[in-house]
Amino acid sequence: MIKVYNDLTRRKEEFIPLQDKKVGIYVCGPTVYDYFHIGNARPFTLFDIVRRYLEYRGYQVTYVQNFTDIDDKMINRANELGITVGELAEKYIAEYFTDADALGIKRADVHPRATEHIPQIIALVQKLVDNGSAYAVDGDVYYDTAKFAEYGKLSQQRLEELESGARVEVDERKKNPMDFALWKQQKPGEPAWDSPWGKGRPGWHIECSAMARQYLGDTLDIHAGGADLMFPHHENEIAQSEAATGKPFARYWLHNGYLNIDGEKMSKSLGNFFTVRDIRQKYAPEVVRFFLLSAHYRSPLNFSDEQLASAKSALERLYNAYLNLEHLRKTAKTSALREEENELLRRFKEYREKFIAAMDDDFNTADGVSVLFDLAREINTSAGGESSRELLEEVGKLFQEICDVFGLLADAGKEETVDTEIEDLIRQRDEARKRKNWAEADRIRDRLLQQGIILEDTPQGVRWKRKQ
Repeated sequence: MIKVYNDLTRRKEEFIPLQDKKVGIYVCGPTVYDYFHIGNARPFTLFDIVRRYLEYRGYQVTYVQNFTDIDDKMINRANELGITVGELAEKYIAEYFTDADALGIKRADVHPRATEHIPQIIALVQKLVDNGSAYAVDGDVYYDTAKFAEYGKLSQQRLEELESGARVEVDERKKNPMDFALWKQQKPGEPAWDSPWGKGRPGWHIECSAMARQYLGDTLDIHAGGADLMFPHHENEIAQSEAATGKPFARYWLHNGYLNIDGEKMSKSLGNFFTVRDIRQKYAPEVVRFFLLSAHYRSPLNFSDEQLASAKSALERLYNAYLNLEHLRKTAKTSALREEENELLRRFKEYREKFIAAMDDDFNTADGVSVLFDLAREINTSAGGESSRELLEEVGKLFQEICDVFGLLADAGKEETVDTEIEDLIRQRDEARKRKNWAEADRIRDRLLQQGIILEDTPQGVRWKRKQ
């Protein structure tokens, strides 16, 4: 039984989707005006793992992640670069996929863009105007927060408390300080679309409500994003969606914890702002992914060179366990499982249940990773040169099964397709060692090392791996 901590109720609940074995997930995506930063990478990666795990547990998942491709930041950046907002969006959507693909983030089933859903957005705004939940003023349309009695239920604050402590855009035309724009009147030089209220563009919050309904219906199973989106973005999504439909907008709300840089909040003004593109210059994307999943998604996470170096070392241990297992499998002396191995195989299979127990508990990747390392340790101590090929293959499938949920070791099997030159060099080195030509053997080892191939001499023969 999967249990999920629901930020709406502030408690852990059994996960029961609307339709048996079918799950609709909406995750807030990037505003595409620049490369996405390491803080953005955390929800993109962690909720990718939530998706993978639900699929692993037999659910059919429809995963939607939007692109915000029209807003003030987009307009300002396009003006700075002297290009259109559309050209800016195309550039940074492509750059998003470059970095997300490198991090092993599976592409969503749908990546909707705000500008491609203007009719749906206008229809939703019109519905809110018609039922009295929104009002038009001089070409702008605002949501009337006072009309939604449950406003603040996600952040668990009353409207009066929010108003007294809020930093909101001052506009004397608004009925209440917390009212927010659903439709914005066109300003000179801005992109705009025709609407019943004149030319303009959508507000930020309304786009997600419209696109989520378009692809997942009136009520979602899971809505997820960073903790910074809980208020006002997700709060406003709830208000406008439920005022329009009269139905709960999402059954489960998931928010990942904040990511700090060397113990401080990431900020351009502090000079500790890092994009994933920057970090990939120094660390392999898989190292970054492993670092991000090493803590529970709701926990805060501290980003530093030391943490990434530790993640790199830990990931190398997993690769070593996998490569050791593959080497033993290839050199196994017996094929069929021996009777005395049955108990060992049973013990290995217990790790699957331990992994499921960890991940069923609110997608606890930290505990899941611990199970994976326990399995790797068991492989290193209990699997050896006398192990049967059948045992090693079963254990290898289990190890890869867990890694696949985490999106790790995707390239682990590529050593089987080493190109001819590397195979020849390894063979030549073996021959040089047999002739006791140690200088030649060392020269070949150094040449392979320059190509990122590390050789390990074991009692079962030469084993190699790629440098991480």
